Amino acid sequence: MPEQLLDADAIRRLSGSDRIFYAEKTDSTNEWAKRESGTAPDGSIFLADFQSAGKGRRGRVWKSPEGTSVSMSVLLRPDRLKKESYPLLTLVMGLAAARGISAVCGFEAKIKWPNDVIYDGRKLCGILTELGPEAGYVVIGVGLNVNMTSFPEELSDRAVSMRMAAGRVIGREEVTAAVVREFGRCYRIFIETGDLSGLKEEYEKILANTGERVRVLDPAAPFTGRALGINRRGELLVRRDDTGGVEPVFSGEVSVRGIYGYV
Repeated sequence: MPEQLLDADAIRRLSGSDRIFYAEKTDSTNEWAKRESGTAPDGSIFLADFQSAGKGRRGRVWKSPEGTSVSMSVLLRPDRLKKESYPLLTLVMGLAAARGISAVCGFEAKIKWPNDVIYDGRKLCGILTELGPEAGYVVIGVGLNVNMTSFPEELSDRAVSMRMAAGRVIGREEVTAAVVREFGRCYRIFIETGDLSGLKEEYEKILANTGERVRVLDPAAPFTGRALGINRRGELLVRRDDTGGVEPVFSGEVSVRGIYGYV
């Protein structure tokens, strides 16, 4: 029997936000947010039970099972920020999602740098940030694995739901509202500092990469090392095996392997 549809009014009440727009189905909440970018107010949240053409990183398709997950996108016009700081919003949302999930589910969600929220090495939440034309706005898409009881075989060793991790059904309204509240808090700190300096300590406490061996897949010169944390620009700091030096890694330029298998 399919689960009930999301109660958007409950999410508005629990989150304290009156800028939540809801649809039972949409193609992609990111695309929906972009279509409304000319008229929707700053901070609008576009929420759907099901998306037929969700978007993942590197052009992948993200399919959200109906009734068991949550897909949402936040539309922002961060005029006070320098445009080079916009990509850091992915990390801000990662922290917010991890904190919101942990508060509702009762276990500690961690962050796999830069954009995945994980539990026991498996993905709970994915985040995709996209910039509008000439960076006039930012859309942050979030996909929450809430009450799935299984995943396709090709994902079973890399994905997990909150229900599977907590051993109980999780209220989708409660966890969605918690993520929205946490993002509001983290975003205010980020806007004040203009970088991650105000969130760095909090972020590093739940960064799963810290102390882990990683392989940095830089097309020009790949290398291996040990992750140490992040800097205020959100770059992953890696102590190289070959030189012993600490190198900052920017997520837009390279890919890091280590949490889902060291390859």
